[in-house]
Amino acid sequence: VSTQRAPRPPTWGLGDVLVAYLFGLFGAQVAVTAALAAEGLEPGEAEELPLSLVALTQMGLWVGLLVVPLVVTRLKGSGLVADLRLRAEGVDVWRGALVGVALQVLLIPLLYRPLLELLDKTPDDLSEYSRCLTDRAHGPAGVVLLVLIVGVGAPIVEEIFYRGFMQGALLKRGLPPWAAIAVTAVVFGVNHGQLLQLPALVLFGAAVGVLAHRSGRLGPAIFAHVAFNMVTVIALLA
Repeated sequence: VSTQRAPRPPTWGLGDVLVAYLFGLFGAQVAVTAALAAEGLEPGEAEELPLSLVALTQMGLWVGLLVVPLVVTRLKGSGLVADLRLRAEGVDVWRGALVGVALQVLLIPLLYRPLLELLDKTPDDLSEYSRCLTDRAHGPAGVVLLVLIVGVGAPIVEEIFYRGFMQGALLKRGLPPWAAIAVTAVVFGVNHGQLLQLPALVLFGAAVGVLAHRSGRLGPAIFAHVAFNMVTVIALLA
């Protein structure tokens, strides 16, 4: 007789997504405040924080975006893996990486060629935020920490929250896939707080949203996100 428990229908939804998002914002604010106090900096001087404390502020955000879905899916569903499709296959590595690199190297430059001219901006303006972060990676330890933050932590946590938790909640509410993917992509882009990068982030969010939906798992989206971020990191470090 099998003793394996049948998966429970998930009862979590958009309210839980909102709680996770607000908890993440609160955690990030607490972490930023603590980091600024430790360095004796003013609230508007977060860009002066060393990379180690930037990692701390990211941890504050990730507590909400990752820990809340982890708890909620255990209490109201069958867990993170089953409910949010947190799975990967070998083929996801190269397929996801191919999409991430293609977006960063080909599609986004094509998108921004007329846009930068229209706004009287340069590619340096577009990469300003990323360059500000990579400039703080001093020595081998700094590079490793940068890769862990940007190339590993952010892709995993953000894909679990946005494409797994948020997009999944929207689909559960009855939105057609294209609408759930579009709404999630826009929220993903807006929450990065970078106006000039918004079109690129929305385009990327839509692309990985399609990957996650069509494959039925988060693996392709995670590897696409890793590749997308690491192209910029490698280019700026080089």
